[in-house]
Amino acid sequence: MKKTITSLSVLLLSFAAQAQTATESEMANNNDYNHWSIELNGGLNKPFRTFTPGYYTESISPWHGDVGVRYMFNPKFGLKLDYGYDQFSEADTSLEFDSRYMRLDLQGVVNLGRTLNFETWTNTLSLLAHGGFGVGQLTADDGFDGEDYTANAIMGLTGQIRLGNRVALTGDLSGIMNLKQNQNFDGMSRARTSGVDGVILNASVGLTFYLGKNEKHADWVVEADKYSDFDRRLSLVETGLVDSDKDGVADLYDLEPNSIAGVAVNTKGQSIDNNQNGVPDELESYLQSTYGQNNSAANGTVEELINDGYVNVYFDFNSSKPTNASLSGVDFLVKYMKNNPSSTAEIIGYADEIGNSDYNQQLSQKRAEAVKSVVTQAGIDASRLTVSGNGEDTSVNKNSAEARQIVRRVTFKVKN
Repeated sequence: MKKTITSLSVLLLSFAAQAQTATESEMANNNDYNHWSIELNGGLNKPFRTFTPGYYTESISPWHGDVGVRYMFNPKFGLKLDYGYDQFSEADTSLEFDSRYMRLDLQGVVNLGRTLNFETWTNTLSLLAHGGFGVGQLTADDGFDGEDYTANAIMGLTGQIRLGNRVALTGDLSGIMNLKQNQNFDGMSRARTSGVDGVILNASVGLTFYLGKNEKHADWVVEADKYSDFDRRLSLVETGLVDSDKDGVADLYDLEPNSIAGVAVNTKGQSIDNNQNGVPDELESYLQSTYGQNNSAANGTVEELINDGYVNVYFDFNSSKPTNASLSGVDFLVKYMKNNPSSTAEIIGYADEIGNSDYNQQLSQKRAEAVKSVVTQAGIDASRLTVSGNGEDTSVNKNSAEARQIVRRVTFKVKN
């Protein structure tokens, strides 16, 4: 019994500590629901010990009643103060007696319905666990005079059925252990036990009335996961740290997340183009060193790069949406056409050989149309663009998943 009392003490202290911690961490949200409630219960009792020989009650005997006031710090933890009354009288074959037991207890409350996530399968049922300490008073019509004051420990479970936002039907099973009880429950003789002197079991049904101006009481509130916002922000950071164009600058800080692969960029991920001619300086330098510094030759070389298939836009399997990493190809075309206002471009779509040929023809057309949409949204007049779907590209081994990736593409043909 001492272990039981010690466990109950630890449990109550844990209730208080958890409630305080949760209260501090959820202070910002505690006005979204009601906290107070009043509990009314009535039912039966069964005192197990102690009795004078020849005196005893029925196996289940009337009457028990209790009333309580409860405050929930949050949807999981709270405290309640309750008053209980039990009437004891003889069984049919017992010697006559009549006694009463009254108690007052302060208890910690844990909403098991929320801690065990009942909301995943019901919005109507819940379960409260409660336990604490208090004082009691035993009186008898016959036998000893006056009152026998005791200390007690109580613990129990309360099932809940929500009838509405203002009331719930409850069923409770509680056990009470008296300490320092001097008289037997019948009142006819002194108790001769040590430690725990009296044990009472209460079974009752009742109603809980919820108080407050908010729509719901804490018993039935399902708070958003306190870590959900953190997870969302972490996900944003993780996504932002992806480097889609492989230029060494994370997308979170990249002002040009589709720069041409291999071209030098600044700390903001932008291709370095000091003369603002639309051609990255590193690429322009290569062209000049290879083909000379004549601007027309440079433009002609850029045109050759485009027309010879060095600039492409790639797609995932069965998709007409360009991959993020390959949007640099679109950007290359857009910059060329902006720097060459008289130029026109043909946008040509392809598909791999997997699937129906007619379907792949349509898919290649859709890919070309999708790229055209991006180019026009980037500022190029649609009248300067034509599209065509060339269907399946049979230039690679169709049994190679890696090879098929490079033919699911859009290429360009430009004229100046």
